[in-house]
Amino acid sequence: MRYSLLPRIVLLGWAGVVLSAPPSVRAEETPLRQRIDAEIRAAWQKEGITPAALADDAAFLRRLYLDLLGTIPTAEEVVAFLKDTDTAKRSKLIDQLLDDPRHVDHQTTTWDQLYFGRHPPDSELTNRRDGFRKWLRAKFAANEPYDRWAREMLTADGGTQDGPAMFYAQFRSKPEDMTEAVSRLFLGTQIHCARCHDHPFDKWKQTDFYGMAGFFVRLSFIDTNHDGKRHYILAEKSSGEVLFTGPASEQKPGKKGDPVPARFLGGELLTEPELPNDFKEPELKGNKNPPPPLFSRKQKFAEWATAVDNPYFTKAIVNRVWAQYMGRGLVHPVDDIRVKKPASHPELFEKLQEELVAHQYDLKWLTRELVNSQTYQLSSAGAGTDAAPSYFERARVRPLTAEEMMASFRSATGFDAAIQASGGKPEQTKTPEEAYFMLSFGTPMNGRGEFQPGLNEHLFLNNSGALRQAMIQPKKGNLAESIISSKAPLEEQVDQLFLSVLTRLPKDQERTKFVAYLSADKTINAAVEEALWVLLNTAEFRFNH
Repeated sequence: MRYSLLPRIVLLGWAGVVLSAPPSVRAEETPLRQRIDAEIRAAWQKEGITPAALADDAAFLRRLYLDLLGTIPTAEEVVAFLKDTDTAKRSKLIDQLLDDPRHVDHQTTTWDQLYFGRHPPDSELTNRRDGFRKWLRAKFAANEPYDRWAREMLTADGGTQDGPAMFYAQFRSKPEDMTEAVSRLFLGTQIHCARCHDHPFDKWKQTDFYGMAGFFVRLSFIDTNHDGKRHYILAEKSSGEVLFTGPASEQKPGKKGDPVPARFLGGELLTEPELPNDFKEPELKGNKNPPPPLFSRKQKFAEWATAVDNPYFTKAIVNRVWAQYMGRGLVHPVDDIRVKKPASHPELFEKLQEELVAHQYDLKWLTRELVNSQTYQLSSAGAGTDAAPSYFERARVRPLTAEEMMASFRSATGFDAAIQASGGKPEQTKTPEEAYFMLSFGTPMNGRGEFQPGLNEHLFLNNSGALRQAMIQPKKGNLAESIISSKAPLEEQVDQLFLSVLTRLPKDQERTKFVAYLSADKTINAAVEEALWVLLNTAEFRFNH
């Protein structure tokens, strides 16, 4: 393929576009993307902030592919987008990528990591969560409303091999841990401080924490075996209370504590019928078909948590999805929403909630509006030093996750194309080093926009001979072989290297240096391999820029 006729930088010249909607358009008829831009612009004007210009096409393309698909575009996709003169090409690409099956895969991976993290409490069990991923993937593939599948997660029962019950299983016999996780993930509220003492920075008392734990204290897990592997069946008892023994500083040996009734967070006590006088809990051990409880606290909690008028649920999901694409929440950190920490853009936060409810918790619709906004499409270049500016005056700068980086390695080097050329199936082919890659690159981020690179990354890339051999040694169909066998001028070959790895054309100085290097070495195979490995090891490749 020839690239010499491509423009070096493609700009649409939108930096000066007015972000607010025309006065003739009523607010309720204005697309959410325009409301977002108008609210953000108003904050810039109030704070005297000069925003960055819109990102050029190459930067936008790389960012969008990583955010929606979890990988970088191929060189051919870069070329096609840069050459496209359609003024609506960005919105058309957004629609195309949202309908791409890889978007479903990427969302599944992102949310699976959210619910379990890199190091789940019980890795022996949760490393076998294929059933959960399959269940979650089906929800994204069907674009099922978030409130519906969140409710299904919170009311899960049955075997952990089948899906959502795995979420609860990671906290089995630990209702306090379960309370912390559910409050943070579904309600966007941190109440863990109230586990040991009244919260020093929020309104929560210890009784609030243990009142919430009362919804989960009756969950029970029955040991079972599925295909020779340990699993559990999630059941719920009809009786059992959390015993509150007071602040941690006042604990005494043998102190039994007082039962705490279940209470909705910041709300009323749960009303439930009394048990019959002759009630006796059925034996659950070894029972693969446990009976349902006479009254399900878990069901009542799920109904309350996912209700439209719940004071936390819609806030939490709006804030989390905003942060997923904008780099930080309108309330930051994303899972610490409280009265004394107002949103950076209160009216916008309210509008996002109203619109998501009106669109029946359609996360794909919300994503489409966010990434179509000019706020999302700003350049990451600017005067500020924050990776994720609080006023969103420029785009966030973030490192690729371990999954994104490995997928981008495969895309940039043509690894999957080489597998297909040899008759294999890319989705079933992994290099021996991929598991070690996840260990080295899987931990720098905490989900709050913070990043601290580790020595493990550097050591891995400098000593991973197997990965280097698998990815960049010339093989039929891969990038190295394509470059080596090409009869095109070296300038065009260097262009292809940069387009494949960094999603952009090289600067003149870069092109000159790479051409000199490739032409000076008598062993072209080694020179191409080294040039490719250098680009893959740049900080530019490591980040979304």
